[in-house]
Amino acid sequence: MIGPLLEFPARTIRYRLCVPACILRPAKPDDLPFLRQLYHSFRRDELARIPWSQEDKQAFLDQQFDFQHCYYVAAFPQTDFLIIEKDGTAIGRLYIDCDADIWHIVDIGFLPEWRNLGFGSGTLKAIQHAAAIGGIPGIVLHVDRNNRRAYDLYMALGFMVVETTVTHARMEWRSHRLLPETADEPSGVN
Repeated sequence: MIGPLLEFPARTIRYRLCVPACILRPAKPDDLPFLRQLYHSFRRDELARIPWSQEDKQAFLDQQFDFQHCYYVAAFPQTDFLIIEKDGTAIGRLYIDCDADIWHIVDIGFLPEWRNLGFGSGTLKAIQHAAAIGGIPGIVLHVDRNNRRAYDLYMALGFMVVETTVTHARMEWRSHRLLPETADEPSGVN
């Protein structure tokens, strides 16, 4: 650990997202062990090929989580750091900045056992609905170019690649491209 981790900013959430079968709530310091576990799950496959001991992998992932957490909290102070819960159990995280003219999904992710069950697409559709109804012109996010599943999901939901680097693609969704199948769903805002 790099020292005491930065606290999540105290914020009043401007938009309440209605995600089917889930609750989104502000993250708090007690959530850090869950968020650390979640981060480990994101990187587990990547580290499986590296010939380090389990202890070294654990220490590396702990350090990387600490760095990422401190970076996100310091670099994105307007962000809503949200925990996604299902039946009272934390299953994922959504870090989203809804204060700018175009919303920015800083990070979204789920524990492995909750992936590919529709929670990610349901969360993203709720964000799209809230943006469209709130008159927000668009949403931006960045995706690792090796994360094919996430990239394909974003494309299926109408996000378009607007810029690429060696490692990431910047993708944008515009509210005038609201998907027809989501147009008749509930507003996504409560």
